Order: sequence, then structure tokens, then C-alpha cells
Amino acid sequence: MLRYLYGDSLQDYPILSASMFRDRADQFAKRLGWDVRVDANGEERDEYDLLNPLYVIWQRPDGTHGGSMRFLPTVERTMVNDCFPYLLGGGKIASPLIWECTRFCLNREGAGRTAAALMLAGGEIMKWFGVKHFVGVFDNRMVRIYRRIGACPEVLGSSGVGREKISVGLWEYSDEHMEQVRSSSGISEKDATKWMQQSLLAMGERNETKKLISNSDPVLLHSSASSDYAKTNESPISENICSPHAVDHAAA
Repeated sequence: MLRYLYGDSLQDYPILSASMFRDRADQFAKRLGWDVRVDANGEERDEYDLLNPLYVIWQRPDGTHGGSMRFLPTVERTMVNDCFPYLLGGGKIASPLIWECTRFCLNREGAGRTAAALMLAGGEIMKWFGVKHFVGVFDNRMVRIYRRIGACPEVLGSSGVGREKISVGLWEYSDEHMEQVRSSSGISEKDATKWMQQSLLAMGERNETKKLISNSDPVLLHSSASSDYAKTNESPISENICSPHAVDHAAA
């Protein structure tokens, strides 16, 4: 099942929480070789976990972590603004309606549809929380996953080539995309709605509903050197990573 939990709620799910952070260490430190911090318990955390983010977690029948993502509104500190501004030409993304998605993680023994379930959960957040876009940095290993699931972003900027290429992408909600992702996940609309409503009820009981975002227009701020790049056909935003050519190039 899908759970939506803020960081200060993880203590109520010790098995789920610990297994998530251990799986993050396994994926990012062991399998991908990223330079991340792993503590004495074999769990990976960073400074953004201290900001009380919203986690989407696929919980397996035994109560452990199957996959997860982490979300923060871009009006707060985010990884894309702190660590990857060069992918935006030195610009910044800041809006209560644009949330950053990071730490996309899958248990190595997880079911094949877990990735699609997480993408579906992202769409549910957009629908129930009023979020208009997600932004996130991804590497080329994710391109085939996005294409298979049907959750492809607009590319705002990239750096590197081949397997070393990383990009920042922008996702938006649409009914068409949601149906495609729902089909890939094998999760019914009824179940997805039930899981979200259960989580919202729990958030309300913990006075978490104050985190629901305000209804204002999104703002994309750029440095003067890059203020027009998102509007030109020559800019990275026009790249279609879901075309067969783009995927073949990404695997190079």
C-alpha cells in the first residue's frame, strides 16, 4: 500500500522508516556509489530529511519499505536550488505550487510495479494538495523508467553526456498521464483514493493539514543570463526524453 508521511510522523512507523533509510543506503551508496552519509545503523540521511518533508512510501505486506520518494515545496530549501543551480543557468525555482521530488528509491527485491506506484502517488499529491508541478534532478538511468511508466518530464537543463548526463526536469499533472501511470502500476483509482484519504486523516489528527499549500500562481525565477532560455525552441526545455532517439542516446 501507499503511505504519505511527513518526517515527524516516521517515528510512528519504526520498521517502515528504518527499512527506507537502509534501502536508501543500499541504493545510493552501495549500488550507485554516490558520496552520501551512511550512519552506524546502515541508514542514509541528509540535511533535507531534517526539514520535515513529505515522504511517499510503498509499504510491503511485511511492513517494510518497497520504494519511496521525498517532497519539499520549493519555497523552502531544496536540493535543486542549493546544489544544482547550474542546471538552470544559475536560476532558481521557487513557488508553493512547485514541489521538489528527491531520493527516488526502490528496494532491490521490490516488485516490478513499485516505480509506477510511486509515480502514481506523485499524481495523487498533485491532485489532493493542489500542486501544479514537480521538479527534480535525475540521471540517465531513470530515462527508461520514466518512458516505460509514462511519466516523462520537460527538461529544463542538462549537464554531461552519455551515462554521466544529469538533468533537471519538470513534471505536471494531466488526467491522460495519470491513467497511463495507473495502468502501469496496476493500482485501482479506488485504492489510490483510499490510501490518500487515510493518510490525510492521519495528518489532520497530527495537525499536519496546515501544510496544505496556498492557492497562488507558480513562479519560475531565473538569473538575467538565463531569463529567456525556457521560452526558446533551442533550449533544453524542448527536449523530449521519451522519444526513442532520446532514450537510445541516454543509454550510450
